[in-house]
Amino acid sequence: MESVNKKYSLPNLPLGTIWMISFGFLGVQMAFQLQSSNMGRIFQTLGADPTKLGFFFILPPLAGLVVQPLIGYFSDRTWIPKLGRRIPYLIVGSVIAVIVLCLLPNSGSFGFGFDSTAALLFGAITILFMDLSSNIAMQPFKMMVGDMVNEKQKGFAYSIQSFLSNSGAVLASIFPFVLTMIGVSNTAPKGVIPQSVVISFYIGAVILIICSLFTVFKVKEYPPEVYANYHGIKQSKVKEKKGIITLLKEAPKVFWTITIVQFFCWMGFQYLWTYGTGAIAANVWHTSAPYSAGYQAAGNWFGVLSAVQSISAVVWSLILSKISNEKRKVSYALSLVLGGIGFGSIFFVHNEYVLIISFILIGIAWASMMTFPFTILTNALRGENMGMYLGLFNCSICLPQIVASCLSFILFPIVGESMPSMLLISGILLIIGAISVPAIKETFASKES
Repeated sequence: MESVNKKYSLPNLPLGTIWMISFGFLGVQMAFQLQSSNMGRIFQTLGADPTKLGFFFILPPLAGLVVQPLIGYFSDRTWIPKLGRRIPYLIVGSVIAVIVLCLLPNSGSFGFGFDSTAALLFGAITILFMDLSSNIAMQPFKMMVGDMVNEKQKGFAYSIQSFLSNSGAVLASIFPFVLTMIGVSNTAPKGVIPQSVVISFYIGAVILIICSLFTVFKVKEYPPEVYANYHGIKQSKVKEKKGIITLLKEAPKVFWTITIVQFFCWMGFQYLWTYGTGAIAANVWHTSAPYSAGYQAAGNWFGVLSAVQSISAVVWSLILSKISNEKRKVSYALSLVLGGIGFGSIFFVHNEYVLIISFILIGIAWASMMTFPFTILTNALRGENMGMYLGLFNCSICLPQIVASCLSFILFPIVGESMPSMLLISGILLIIGAISVPAIKETFASKES
């Protein structure tokens, strides 16, 4: 480890360390992607009423809304010798996530039957635990970047995290499609999840454990005294306990302005995950029957398009890692505009291959959402409550998803129960998010101190 840089309180880290801090993110994001790209497909296969899909999509962000601030609060005050501050939570979350990954795709395999309340309830409960565990496992990676990486390297670190995140999403998205190509069944009895989806979840569980172990064994977090010195925290501040209300009152202004942008963007992506498969099935395969071969083919193709989105995000995140601080907001706004165009185009496209262009544009927006907000926010934060602030900031991701799901009960009937129309609304929301970017005024905690 190098000595402390004169300009930055934290030292420059070797590139290998920065990679290892985020490597487990690849596995955790695979779990999230398997969930998000298959939730609509799973619940409609189980017999969920399309007009009630929003109910099932409220549960994951609701879990994140509660869990991530708690993980931030407790991990800020945790230190376990030989494990660290954030890594103990990563271990617990990963183990639970693996168990739920094996249960979720079997929601229709316990004899409940199609359109069974028991099957839908089982699926809803496993989705809830899936998101609880994934949130517990995911948050430590974001926090460790804030804990250990200085301002000079932070943009690069979050870009690497975005790169690994989207690489995991690529793998998770194409699993059902690839398994179908090699002969695994992509159809099943009415109300049962196809084996192509079930086996994909099993593979994701194995990779999640392997990737998380890399971070657990290769990253050594700073002990409390070293951490306090690097972040300029006085000993009187180390044991100081502040409530959520106090922290929110003391939050830097940028915390709130980024939240405005996040609100519109995450509402838009919530509708993609809820209605993406159904929109493609309606526009391209001209079916709305979830147990039909056409609908399941649309589900596979949505997985491929999600992989396209992730590959686009991987490439774009590498470009964003080269963006200077001065051009950050312009790049952020431009990326969201392109994503909005991608969302809106889905409404008009009826060819599966043209949709590739739509999802390339969506991937550009996704990369910026995974990189810029956390870079801007952590640059503005002091170290003593880093985890808690990041946990609270996650509410700007979860709350808009909950709002979007609740509004879907009104919007979906208004647009004639048209799933493609819901994605047109997503496009409008991302454009509004882009218009909100100029409200962000960046600050730097190290320069203030």
